[in-house]
Amino acid sequence: MENLDPLAITGIMFASMLMLMALGAPLAWALTICGVGSAYAIYGDGGLDLLISSTFSAMDNFLLVALPMFIFMGLVLQRSGITDDLFEMIHKLMGRLPGGLGIGTVVICALIAAMAGVSGAATVSLGIIALPAMLSRGYDKRLVTGTIMAGGALGFLIPPSVLMIIYAFLSRDSVGKLFAAGLMPGLMLAGIYIIYILVRCRINPSLGPPAEEQFTTTEKLKSLRFLIAPGLLIFTVLGCIIGGITSPSEASALGAFGALLIAALQRRLSWDTLRYVMISTTKLMGMLMWITIAAVFFSKIYVGVGAGMVVGELIEDFDLSPNLVIVSMLVAYFILGMFLDDFAIVFITVPLFVPIVADLGFDTTWFAVLFILSMQSAYLTPPFGYNLFYMRSVAPKEVTIVDIYWSALPFVMLQILGLALVFLFPQIALWLPGLLF
Repeated sequence: MENLDPLAITGIMFASMLMLMALGAPLAWALTICGVGSAYAIYGDGGLDLLISSTFSAMDNFLLVALPMFIFMGLVLQRSGITDDLFEMIHKLMGRLPGGLGIGTVVICALIAAMAGVSGAATVSLGIIALPAMLSRGYDKRLVTGTIMAGGALGFLIPPSVLMIIYAFLSRDSVGKLFAAGLMPGLMLAGIYIIYILVRCRINPSLGPPAEEQFTTTEKLKSLRFLIAPGLLIFTVLGCIIGGITSPSEASALGAFGALLIAALQRRLSWDTLRYVMISTTKLMGMLMWITIAAVFFSKIYVGVGAGMVVGELIEDFDLSPNLVIVSMLVAYFILGMFLDDFAIVFITVPLFVPIVADLGFDTTWFAVLFILSMQSAYLTPPFGYNLFYMRSVAPKEVTIVDIYWSALPFVMLQILGLALVFLFPQIALWLPGLLF
């Protein structure tokens, strides 16, 4: 293996990893086995020392403390019934509009994204709460499922995004800057979804018929109280990070404490809730940490043998324009996202792609937003988009997997539109970081 060029070694490593995953091996094991085998074949016994140094370098980073805290915060809010309250508020405020509950669902997804930081939280929560409620009111099942899945994917982009924290950990970018960069594109994408739902329901009101219930102005105003607690929590956490008052790790601790306080004040904090949240957080973090260690080890090997230099030489040899290189990377992300987990993709590709992006003269913060938008699209793309399976796990029997696949396609096109807008107009992502940093 020592006589092979870096490109061939990289190809063998990736092919072996994909083969192991196809055979059913967990991602962490697939990365570790390929990494250990490649390190031993290339460097001998000494190559295995990389596994030890990778473990220490991956764990010796205070930024990673933010991950369990934000996951904990999101799970507490989810279990304490915040989603139910928000849906009730939206039903009272917007239920009488054609497609109003669909539009409101996008708004709730954006709020949950700002509280939970992960994609699956909003998809599963609203799949359980909003999907049956809208179907019972005559909403089109494909419009509804597509709305929930696309809205759930906003958790990638709207801060505090767990994926952005991991990206910053690998790229050495500022987490606060990435959070600020993701906010405007996230709101823009939510706005695109809302316009799409509004236009479709105006053209064909049977897709989202107005609710029959009528509520007084007093009832509508009273329902706004459900927005106070999560709104304050979101403002505090994001304000502390983007404003530079605290580090992301410190803000995540404030968020976790705030979520517990909200649940306690609403008398929804119980030992069963705490037990569920702590066990779920531990399981998720255990998985993430194993993947982190294995992926850092794996990436150190293929970067160490010169894969990054080889890719750079290929770009020069083919005389590709910088913009075409970025488009090629985004296409690669889109394809990988159909088959691999987003955490796997970020660990495998960021150490390789980000130095090339910087060498080409592009802003790495802008590229981070493009990467996140690509992951959003991939999460909805058949056949293996993760949000499709989240929806399948909670959808009623009348919503088939074919319905779920077809419902995702219009929103994938909308996400690609959002990606194209950020690509063509970088200031959509860079205006707010430029203002604050």
